[in-house]
Amino acid sequence: MPTTSVQLYSLRDAVAADLDAAVARVREIGYEQVEPYAFVERVADFERALAATGLAAPSGHAAVIDVAEPDAVFEAAARLGIGIVIDPFVPTERWQTADDAKKLADRVNELTVRAAGHGLRFGYHNHQWEFTNKVDGRPVFEIFAEHLAPEAVLEVDTFWATVGGADAPAVLKTLGDRVVAIHVKDGEVSGDIATVLPSSESALDVPPALKAAYDNQVPAGQGDVDVPAILAAAPQAIRVVEFDSYAGDVFEGIASSLAWLQENDK
Repeated sequence: MPTTSVQLYSLRDAVAADLDAAVARVREIGYEQVEPYAFVERVADFERALAATGLAAPSGHAAVIDVAEPDAVFEAAARLGIGIVIDPFVPTERWQTADDAKKLADRVNELTVRAAGHGLRFGYHNHQWEFTNKVDGRPVFEIFAEHLAPEAVLEVDTFWATVGGADAPAVLKTLGDRVVAIHVKDGEVSGDIATVLPSSESALDVPPALKAAYDNQVPAGQGDVDVPAILAAAPQAIRVVEFDSYAGDVFEGIASSLAWLQENDK
């Protein structure tokens, strides 16, 4: 089975209440890898929890593109054994034109070089608007990817790419080995989740309609996303289970996704 991880943002309420207990439960469920988020602010806490459970963190999410001191992020990542740092959010307002795409790619390329100085790789994680927003009929994400340096990497959120109207397996095949990780999530891909956007300040700040739509996400293999085709299109990528939200017990949700992957992702 390929490397399987879980984005700890899925468990953000439990992490906020007791990070150590939340991470320990992830290990009990059977995960061997996790993807921390906002780890710079809690690097000592994550370090302690990972050491106690033996969990590895091959990748992690942190805001880097817009921060004044990116080296502080990379230093924290190296401390936690994170080898791939992913910036998870640049709002739709900055994905409108070909020039926007080039500016963002140039910044990612610059940060890729800085990350390499710490022995790390750096890249970006999409939402839906990078595919919904078009330039001359092309998703702006395609233009962004064309301007990336060979060393820059991508984590493709396959759910959000699908929501944005992309053929996610085709996107993964086109990008090839540049895709080092994929977010594996499933659910409904139409309605409010396709049209309502988060705040331009943060992906964590969402209106009620979008929050409600998040609750329709389901474990892998139970929704509208062609997860088997996605997995087949990116055999090299770390599989990172994620829920933006979940109507039931999210620990049961990540357990169900792991069980499905163990059965179907050979």
